[in-house]
Amino acid sequence: MIKGMVEGGRVDGLSEAHCRRLLASTPVGRVVYTDQALPAIAVVNHRVRGDDIVFRADDGGRLAAALHRSVVAFEADAVDPETAVGWSVVAVGEALRVAGTAELESLADLGLRTWFGPAAGGDLIRIRIQLLTGHATGGSGSGSGGSGDSAAGHRAVIPLVSG
Repeated sequence: MIKGMVEGGRVDGLSEAHCRRLLASTPVGRVVYTDQALPAIAVVNHRVRGDDIVFRADDGGRLAAALHRSVVAFEADAVDPETAVGWSVVAVGEALRVAGTAELESLADLGLRTWFGPAAGGDLIRIRIQLLTGHATGGSGSGSGGSGDSAAGHRAVIPLVSG
């Protein structure tokens, strides 16, 4: 449990725009998926491109196979362990293997690599964000980022875009 939450710290919901900025601000996140009917989590390097979270999975590996056309969650965060000030953003959406040549070429500049693998290679996976939630923690409420981002329990629902 986060220290600030136990000792009277504040937890603030974040706006959709703030969640997107935070998600894009860190290169590492966790994809939560189902593998053989059990929950699984994988750490991945990612980038945000439009309404998609994009990352590489090992070529032909279990992760890519388990993710294709599955609804998954994606989490990224940053928390200072000393002050318990930080944030967590969770996105939910369908994961798809990027297959089209034009789309692969358009994402080539992201410089993505698999977490434990080579600098290049592996299947490109995109998660189209359909639900986005975020919370900030802070001892005095400064974690919300100001400017109207405080809305406890705020959920931003983004319509599914085909393609």
